[in-house]
Amino acid sequence: MGSKKRRKLEPPTIHPRNRYAENPPDFRLLASLYPSFEPFVFYSRDGRPRIDWTDFNATRELTRILLHHHHSINWWIPDGQLCPTVPNRSNYIHWIEDLLSSDVIPKIDGGGVRVRGFDIGTGANCIYPLLGASLLGWNFVGSDVTDVALEWAEKNVGNNPHLSELIEIRKAVDQSFSDGVTSDLGEIVSVVPGIEEESDKDGSVVVEVDALSDGKKSYQGPPVLIGVVRDGEKFDFCMCNPPFFESIAEAGLNPKTSCGGTFEEMVCPGGEQAFITQIIEDSVKLKQSFRWYTTMVGRKANLKVLVPKLREVGVSIVKTTEFVQGQTSRWGLAWSFLAPTKKIIASHVSEKNHQTFMLEGLQRQFGAMQVLKSVEFFFLASGASCKSNLSSFIIDITASNEQCEAVLKDGLQICDGSAGQFICETSNVSSNLHRQSDELCFRVSVFEQIPGTLLLRGSLLHKQSPLSVQTSAATLGVAVTCQSDWS
Repeated sequence: MGSKKRRKLEPPTIHPRNRYAENPPDFRLLASLYPSFEPFVFYSRDGRPRIDWTDFNATRELTRILLHHHHSINWWIPDGQLCPTVPNRSNYIHWIEDLLSSDVIPKIDGGGVRVRGFDIGTGANCIYPLLGASLLGWNFVGSDVTDVALEWAEKNVGNNPHLSELIEIRKAVDQSFSDGVTSDLGEIVSVVPGIEEESDKDGSVVVEVDALSDGKKSYQGPPVLIGVVRDGEKFDFCMCNPPFFESIAEAGLNPKTSCGGTFEEMVCPGGEQAFITQIIEDSVKLKQSFRWYTTMVGRKANLKVLVPKLREVGVSIVKTTEFVQGQTSRWGLAWSFLAPTKKIIASHVSEKNHQTFMLEGLQRQFGAMQVLKSVEFFFLASGASCKSNLSSFIIDITASNEQCEAVLKDGLQICDGSAGQFICETSNVSSNLHRQSDELCFRVSVFEQIPGTLLLRGSLLHKQSPLSVQTSAATLGVAVTCQSDWS
């Protein structure tokens, strides 16, 4: 007997809206257009143009001309500062764009028309605010702690007058700790391929903070969000490239690439796990000041530690993704405390004797049992007869035409706007009830898919007209919509 073939999963790729998804940078063309880049380009035996990725000057010049050529951004950083790769940074920006455009969670009340983001540790390169403002017209606050990073971030913003009004650079030092211990950190490290994603971080004032992780991984460093975000401020998202390493030695293990990077940008006691844990702790205090909290993650294994931490603190939703650029992979982690958008997805009404609904966006405390009891209560309140088998997550319902009409009518009166359209679409069947038999007999079953998502199935118990299917589906939909308190 032949073995079953495993389904091959498509490998993750560069974001489809990334400018470089279909057209990677053409080094030959760029060298012809920018004489300053030409000395860094050489040709392999097969004639392909290449650059030496271990040469900081080459990677910096490539970043400079890509930002100028494709984004009309004037940009520079001094020797030793972290040099970002433009395609990868664009991936992160487009992923956040996807999060903001989805209807998984609502927009923040009172939020402005223009999207507002917060870049934790923007670095001398200030790459995310410059790209976000250039590509999408977003407003940004970029924070950092070292004088060099703040000075050059301000220069990079000032050298782009068409973007400067959209970007604010802010020193990430909580004044309440201004007399604390100052770390003497200014070393420059070389980073390795695959580590070109290294971040843009902090390191001036040492602040002890209680962490969710164990003592070994606890964060000790300058403020991240608390003390930097001002009272009453609202943001659509924050983003971050955390320090990926626990030591200088770890940061320099792979010699195949050199994108520069200072100690503050590269190293944090406890590494990225400790730093991201601190962002999580800050988010618990700030809660709905941000619609989305996001960060890049350098090691996939850390996701297995960080995602449970988010569940522990009671976030409403967690999203992850993989960023791919060439042979390098990084991961994105996002979470929110906003209540998920209520959502019912109804299957197409056909002449079958069953109807299904998918419930998405339920809070964790609303599982299959709670929803089943809620549906039962709603039908009992309308006078219908219910016979429950809670161990099997099943309820058999018998309802007269009048009771079905009452369910539809009451649903329109008590349900909020998020369900109104669905109810209006399904309740138009009530005028045709007189064509049916005197009663509807159907079974409601609830199946839990994943936390926050349930599948409900309504099945006719006796052979009845197709219109009966639509009517039972409508009454079930109204009951579920009105009785599932997801806020």
